[in-house]
Amino acid sequence: MGQGGTLVLDSEGLSKVTLNDRRVMGLVRGALEEDMRVVASILTLIEAHHPRVNQSRFDWALSRLVVEPVSEAIGRKAMALFKETGLHGHKYAIDAVVAATALRAPGPTVILTSDPEDLELLCGRGVRIVKV
Repeated sequence: MGQGGTLVLDSEGLSKVTLNDRRVMGLVRGALEEDMRVVASILTLIEAHHPRVNQSRFDWALSRLVVEPVSEAIGRKAMALFKETGLHGHKYAIDAVVAATALRAPGPTVILTSDPEDLELLCGRGVRIVKV
């Protein structure tokens, strides 16, 4: 697996997988059929989890993807993206990590997100952004 690129889920993408959203599940199934890796940053898991999450569905969703750690390289890439875009602070920190994760992943790379504007700014043309 992994020869076909990477599909990255942000918090909303992961939440919609957990909720078995028809459109998002179709995108995930399509990615897997195309031999793409489906990934989420560990920070995305933390952001998407809350007391009302159905834990068994959340665990099921996680079993279908690769959880990427926040390595020093990812952190440094996220900081470089801040410098390049002029963004900063906690409001954009997780988006910057998602973008850095996507930019370092084997391409072609797609991010499923509810926040396309910030991720388009952070990723530039290196990643396809799909609003979910």
